[in-house]
Amino acid sequence: MQIILLEKVGKLGNLGDVVKVKEGYARNFLIPQKLARRATEAAIKEFEARRADLEKVAAAKLAAAQALGEQLSGKTVRIAQKAGVDGRLFGSVTNADVAEALTKMGLQVAKSQVRMPHGPLKAVGEHPVQVAAHTDVLVEVNVQVVAQAD
Repeated sequence: MQIILLEKVGKLGNLGDVVKVKEGYARNFLIPQKLARRATEAAIKEFEARRADLEKVAAAKLAAAQALGEQLSGKTVRIAQKAGVDGRLFGSVTNADVAEALTKMGLQVAKSQVRMPHGPLKAVGEHPVQVAAHTDVLVEVNVQVVAQAD
């Protein structure tokens, strides 16, 4: 299926690109999320008429993400969890826990923006975690997992 991208989509293309994707990906994800439209002649003409507005919106989103990235860079988040004497956690620290801790610090981060390349954290200590505020803005945050005092 041919679609026209209304925003930058990682590993797919930039604003205004006409790309071919599988029908299910377009119908179930890109179009409902308002990231793309079917690439018909009418849709392409309408896009060209609105291109300047869409570019302004995309630039504003990128600027907001860069500001959030500057606030996040170098931050250390402290999360307390129950742990055994060997330092292993009873349970784990997930991206939702990290996002919640960052939100409590006053930084609006969704759990889908927190990337944990090695999966959930299962041990006490400091762990680097990436936060993707935008497809172009990737910031590393330290997560300090400590044993919870009972």
